[in-house]
Amino acid sequence: MRRMDNRGDFIQRLGLDVSINILNLLDDPSDLVRACAVSRSWSQFVIENSLCKQLCLKLFPELSSVTHVIEVDNLIEPVKVCAGGSPVWERLKRDNRVYAFFARGLTPLIKKDCIIEPISASSTDNYPDESIRNTLEPLDKIGFIASYWSSKGESDPNIPEILTYKLVAQLCVVTEIQVQPFQAYFQYGFPIYSSKAVRFRLGYSRHPLELDNVIREDMLIHHRWSDDDFIWMYTSPEFPVAQENELQKFKLPEAVLCVGGILQVELLGRVQKQEMDGLYYICVSHVQVVGRPLSSPFDIDMLDSSGKCTLKYNPKTQCCQSSTQLPEGEADTPSRLRALTSRLLQLLGNGPVGNNELDEEPPVL
Repeated sequence: MRRMDNRGDFIQRLGLDVSINILNLLDDPSDLVRACAVSRSWSQFVIENSLCKQLCLKLFPELSSVTHVIEVDNLIEPVKVCAGGSPVWERLKRDNRVYAFFARGLTPLIKKDCIIEPISASSTDNYPDESIRNTLEPLDKIGFIASYWSSKGESDPNIPEILTYKLVAQLCVVTEIQVQPFQAYFQYGFPIYSSKAVRFRLGYSRHPLELDNVIREDMLIHHRWSDDDFIWMYTSPEFPVAQENELQKFKLPEAVLCVGGILQVELLGRVQKQEMDGLYYICVSHVQVVGRPLSSPFDIDMLDSSGKCTLKYNPKTQCCQSSTQLPEGEADTPSRLRALTSRLLQLLGNGPVGNNELDEEPPVL
């Protein structure tokens, strides 16, 4: 079968702008990795035009806050420049490698327990029996003891409440958040203390969260965290909450990359008045985040309160090695890149592309 020559290389035939527009239509990180494997010229084209970074930004615009990329091995020594190379080219290759791994790591793999610990509640009626910690339990009853968080009572039903949590990683792709209102089975009529609506925010803390247990407990008791302690990079629309004792699922309009690992649940409006004191309460038995945490080999360093950050990548982490491997059998399945290339070559009069025609030279990553 005939090998692909320059007449069949649509990048050279169509020119820079058109080729970039074509490759930017790809939405699978695996296809860009395959593009780098076509030939050295294709690999150079992908690297020089930062196509892996552009794909990451297309998938998750929140990455626009990343000012630069650091490999852990390069924190002390600068990027090594090979003989005859240039610092700019070496940085481009490094960034391409990191963003290629990063884009690959963003492929869907659902995890339903992305919260690692509570940070604060805007109020608590009876601490610690009705602490925000109880909302991490999947059941509303442990043994014969009710498990839930309760706000303080308010005469105004419009006063909101806020629950703040730390996610399992500083980089976490969030697709859905689930909240279960609490039904007080020990009160007459079994009232359900739901909110009218809920809204979610994702962001990062202005201050370090590595606190010892004594300080963390003190902050929970006295509600010392305030909204000014956090920078919010995403705010969801409001979702109506049903006054029902079930885990209610609130799917975000699109997947969101949480940079900083902080979730805020805003409980808007009160619907249930407690009979014994005539005050309105909000009670929640469980909060759950569905998404994909990006732990090692990736991490971030927040640079300032503007949201600018540095993306750190550790190539020695085992997780990184597995993230770059294609699932079994995927290498043998037709990709969108191969179909696109084959179609273009047919239009250019060079016939279809065989399985071995896209392996002219090894990739440069």
